[in-house]
Amino acid sequence: MEESWVDGLDDTKVTLALIAGLLGLLYWYSISAFSQLQKMGIRHPKPTPFIGNVLLFQKGFWEGSSQILKKFGPISGYYLGRRPMVLLSDPEAVKQVLQKDFFNFTNRMKMNLATKPMSDSLLCLRDEHWKRVRSVLTPSFSAARMKEMCPLINQGCDVLLSNLQKYAVSGEPCNVQRCYACFTMDIVASVAFGTKVDSQKDPDHPLVQNSKKFLELFTPFKPVFLLTLAFPSIMIPIARRLPNKNRDQINSFFGKAIKEMIALRDQQPPDKRRRDFLQLMLDARTSAANISVEHFDIVNQADVAAHVRDEPRKKTTKTLNEEEILGQAFIFLIAGYETTSSLLSFTTYLLATHPECQEKLLREVDKFAENHDGADYNTVHDLPYMDMVISESLRMYPPAFRWAPLCCILYLFGTGL
Repeated sequence: MEESWVDGLDDTKVTLALIAGLLGLLYWYSISAFSQLQKMGIRHPKPTPFIGNVLLFQKGFWEGSSQILKKFGPISGYYLGRRPMVLLSDPEAVKQVLQKDFFNFTNRMKMNLATKPMSDSLLCLRDEHWKRVRSVLTPSFSAARMKEMCPLINQGCDVLLSNLQKYAVSGEPCNVQRCYACFTMDIVASVAFGTKVDSQKDPDHPLVQNSKKFLELFTPFKPVFLLTLAFPSIMIPIARRLPNKNRDQINSFFGKAIKEMIALRDQQPPDKRRRDFLQLMLDARTSAANISVEHFDIVNQADVAAHVRDEPRKKTTKTLNEEEILGQAFIFLIAGYETTSSLLSFTTYLLATHPECQEKLLREVDKFAENHDGADYNTVHDLPYMDMVISESLRMYPPAFRWAPLCCILYLFGTGL
């Protein structure tokens, strides 16, 4: 009996030792990545085990980043999970990264949980794949092509004004942020997905509903998001394989919608096709299918000259498949929806609280209306004070204030870091 009691005691000690060892390893893992910034001499807030400094950004990256820069200086850092991040607000350092040594920062921060078709967008592509898609899309953003999309944007503006006019006549309070959100949703749907909607009058439109569901996928601080930050090597493969009914339904809807739209456009003669970003991407599928600039209204001869210079380079085998086309359409939804509605909302707020600026802007717009039939790509440049108002709104309330390039080599700043 005595021998078995000793054996039992030894088993207990072994079990406790194993538990203590595992807890020690787990604690070591939780903080093992948090020495990188200190080794580089970059000051940063103390990270929380496993998740780093992510809790500093519960109210948004603007407030969290501002606190870090104010406390730790213009070149500081933080940990997003186990990943070290360097914050730059020093003008010379920013210039060095974005101009002098930009070739060392060719890729964006990797979005590990992105799946197709989002993973085929320029936000997620890397290296040669990114260069190929970007080179195909670049001609779509020439001045001539942008002018062609102005009528679509003006149609959305007319719908917005019609919706706001009802509030002006009735005197009822207006949720202007919601009106602007509907306006930007209508523009994205029209330009990127080739579909005309009025999301304020028809909020249940399938495209509107699925677009909102898609944007909700990027909500941070979900349990899966925090677990992915804490255990990326384990959680990323699991998260990619876990069934996600909502995500699959969204991808299925947009995939089907794009395929149907492509089939419809292919049946139409080139000069009858809707002139939007979707059509420009479809034109870029093959060099043989490209519609020449002659099919579009040319108002700037410089665009024709640029087209002639680029003609030899267009005769290539570079193409976009349907998933890549859908991926680029998603960029409009991510980059253009909330950013534009936020800008318009803050600009409206600032004008309402600064009536003298509102009056000056109104005089400029009235004078503009006397000299022009309407606003388009060319005439909008005759509104300098409008440009100042928008620029000041962006300065005070920037909807997109950070860019996260990924350094591809061991890099030293010329600022002494």
